[in-house]
Amino acid sequence: MKANITSLIIGLSAGIFGGLVGLGGGLIMIPLMCIFLQLGQHKAHGTSLVALVFTGISGAIIYGINGSVDYKAAAALAATAIFTAHFGARYAHSIAEWRLKKYFGFFLIFVSLLLLLKPHLPAVAVFTSFWPQIIILLLAGAATGFLSGMMGVGGGTIMVPVMVLLAGFSQHLAQGTSLLVMVPAGAVGAFTHWKLGNVQSDILYGLIPGILIGAYLGGAFAHFLSDSALRLVFIVILIVLGLRYAQVRSPE
Repeated sequence: MKANITSLIIGLSAGIFGGLVGLGGGLIMIPLMCIFLQLGQHKAHGTSLVALVFTGISGAIIYGINGSVDYKAAAALAATAIFTAHFGARYAHSIAEWRLKKYFGFFLIFVSLLLLLKPHLPAVAVFTSFWPQIIILLLAGAATGFLSGMMGVGGGTIMVPVMVLLAGFSQHLAQGTSLLVMVPAGAVGAFTHWKLGNVQSDILYGLIPGILIGAYLGGAFAHFLSDSALRLVFIVILIVLGLRYAQVRSPE
């Protein structure tokens, strides 16, 4: 019971933060599970990915109802992501826990830099014709799937900038499309982690409802708060966590 309450609070916290800044919540959920539920890094990644599949389903339905999903782009992204997600999950399982923590730390710092630069990046829209767009989406899907399976996150941090900056998508359309892609790609990565024993299934009963409710609340609150202030707070949190993880050394 205590673990379910704790996981519910973790899910709420991750969902609220994710909803406020437009991310899936895995970046916050993984450190919280390691700290408060004493999960190993591998299990935190696998468990996070399972919960994020449900976030993707919920979010994609909402965006789809509002016409903010490009189904052709989602199909192109998912076509490669579903294959590389499997390899990303297996790669994460194959490396030592201290090394996975270090990689996760570098990933957090990378995401924080993306968020920091985001307001200053113009929409370049380099690939505007059909086949170049398809090729860039397939490549982005491959990179996203691997990182999603390895890092236990939804992959929106990679897909959304690619769609907005290179393919000329609006922010809402890119976010809705990435949420849809998160479902099949995340499911493949989550299933692989589950087969490898990297999913703590008993805490999902609190984690999944928590992140769904939290994401809804975060999205609602985001309209009443300063976008720049929210982004700055989130960036600071990610950098602090990232530096903490990146400094992990081999126990030998």
